[in-house]
Amino acid sequence: MRYIQPSNLKAGMVLAKNLYGSRSELLLSAGSFLTDSLINKLEVAGCDGAYIVDNSPDEPNVKGIISTKLKENTVKAVRSFFQGIDRGDSLVTSYSFSTMKHLLDDIIDEISTDKNAMVNMVDLKVFDDYTYYHCVSVAALAIMVGVSAGMNRNGLYKLGMGALLHDLGKIFIPKEILNKDGPLTYDEYEQMKKHSQFGSDYLKRQNALPLESIIAVLTHHERYDSKGYPLGLPAAKQTIEGKIIAICDNYDAMTSDRPYRTAFSPSEAMEHIMGNAGIMFDPKILELFIKKIVPYPVGTIVDLSNGVKGIVIENFPDSYMRPKVKLIPKLGDPIENVVYDLCNDPTLLNVTVVGINRNKETK
Repeated sequence: MRYIQPSNLKAGMVLAKNLYGSRSELLLSAGSFLTDSLINKLEVAGCDGAYIVDNSPDEPNVKGIISTKLKENTVKAVRSFFQGIDRGDSLVTSYSFSTMKHLLDDIIDEISTDKNAMVNMVDLKVFDDYTYYHCVSVAALAIMVGVSAGMNRNGLYKLGMGALLHDLGKIFIPKEILNKDGPLTYDEYEQMKKHSQFGSDYLKRQNALPLESIIAVLTHHERYDSKGYPLGLPAAKQTIEGKIIAICDNYDAMTSDRPYRTAFSPSEAMEHIMGNAGIMFDPKILELFIKKIVPYPVGTIVDLSNGVKGIVIENFPDSYMRPKVKLIPKLGDPIENVVYDLCNDPTLLNVTVVGINRNKETK
């Protein structure tokens, strides 16, 4: 199985995982054969890529942080909750909030059952529903870090709810600013920065969440060097929930396609985040996060230092920079199914992953 960006999708390829649309509807199911017409429709729908069957004996069964069904149900509940608030529909808001709480319990259950799990695949999102997918992804990442930090179930619930609702305040930001394709002006950015205050103020009025969750919503843009917003808090006065969400929010935003830029690769995002240890992010929490994120997810095409390229087929928790890679034969090369185990093969110590291959495929 390999992850393919839209520009590299070709007729005849077979989907390895379901693709969903902007309303959580199933666009194409796993096993579907792509046609030129279907590829065009996926691009119009804002799909940022797909997992394609590779027909390899080494092909792994890769799972997301949480099951696809649970993710889609949670996205649906978050969307309904946000839209209910925006429309002033208290019935929808109340029902959606209750649903979110139950689904959050399920997310905690799924993540807690495998404490050694890593983020080992690209998280697929669609443009139109970016905010809702982003909130769910940040919540799953945050809970994963919270489990590593030894939080109990009550602590994970407070963290998860704060993460699910961290961008709630964007409902109260003018739509022309929120949906702007290009860079924001200074005044627009200052307005956008108010979303964390707006979100926490709304939740405080409702009196339905633990204080820790509300503070997490308020402080998820604070920085370790006290140069964040809205309060400019020193690190010692920031809560662990806010610090965890800050890292997860930044990572997921960077690795998501946006109308004004393409997504950074997981390795590029990790490089940025690690470079901001002690500046934007708490170094101790960042250490936990790094151990959970794979720079080169399974299915990623990578360039190796010896000049060949391959598909990542397995990652190792204690050696995440040295995955197992199935080589892609060059044109006319009779050798197939060659696998480099960069972690465990001592003859490959001088071979490293240089980076993700971004060349447009020709075959």
